[in-house]
Amino acid sequence: MTTVALPQTRSEPAPRRRRLNAQDGAAYLFLAPWLLGFFVLTLGPTVASLYLSFTNFDLLQAPRWAGLDNYWHMFAEDKRFRNALSVTFWYVLLAVPLELLFALAIALVLDKGLRGLTFYRALFYIPSLLGGSVAIAVLWRQIFGYDGLVNEGLSVFGIDGPSWISNPQYSLYTLVLLRVWQFGSPMVIFLAGLRQIPQELYEAAAIDGAGPIAKFFRITLPLLAPVIFFNLVLQTINSFKAFTPAFIVSGGSGGPIDSTLFYTLYLYQEAFAYFRMGYASALAWVLLSIIAIFTAASFLSSKYWVYYGDEGR
Repeated sequence: MTTVALPQTRSEPAPRRRRLNAQDGAAYLFLAPWLLGFFVLTLGPTVASLYLSFTNFDLLQAPRWAGLDNYWHMFAEDKRFRNALSVTFWYVLLAVPLELLFALAIALVLDKGLRGLTFYRALFYIPSLLGGSVAIAVLWRQIFGYDGLVNEGLSVFGIDGPSWISNPQYSLYTLVLLRVWQFGSPMVIFLAGLRQIPQELYEAAAIDGAGPIAKFFRITLPLLAPVIFFNLVLQTINSFKAFTPAFIVSGGSGGPIDSTLFYTLYLYQEAFAYFRMGYASALAWVLLSIIAIFTAASFLSSKYWVYYGDEGR
């Protein structure tokens, strides 16, 4: 009978194991604040809100199990929910493409090698830092008020402008304009992407007789597709979560006939104005599902239009 010798496992020396254990302990010690914050401030409240979405809870009494009543009321009976969903969708569909187009246009201009590029880049990035603040929202409300700066400019040409904030025909567009004004963040990302495109491609295209438009659609856009995709996903998520502009500009009411009733603003009203925390939790989970669906759809569609340089290798 043949005896097969089993390979002997080589155990690490005890001092080395002790050093590895000590290093692991130090790593977990440094990770402890993040882990504590994740489980206590993120995962815990998330699971709690999922439970509360199936209850009636008003902060004064213990949650009472309601099953699917909150979701049934939301989709079958709540007209303000459908209006908030419609307003938010319109806002996202208008604001995100306009913001990205404007950011790409400014990035293309800055990519031409202007003097003082660092200054202009910082100048255009400032709105992204300040745009979501309460102060800017208050200023925006003053600018587009009946006696605001916009109507004062129109009065020079003899035009009596409306109160853009109070008129349901224009109120949402003022918030879209505020969002487009915060183009600095995607602009900086676009500019970084443009700097990564090899100049040899443009030189070869010029030799073949390609003009600026052909270069843009044949070289710039295809090679910039990953950056466009990144900005699209990021700005779509941020637009769905927009809250401060709608709350400040509309005074927390949702504007005239709920024309600026963003989904997040309606969720806030249900939670902190009417104390329907169970229903607000259900609204939050629906919003999370909507964002997840849009994000998943973007990733699924990206394989048809996003080009990565390492494909085919």
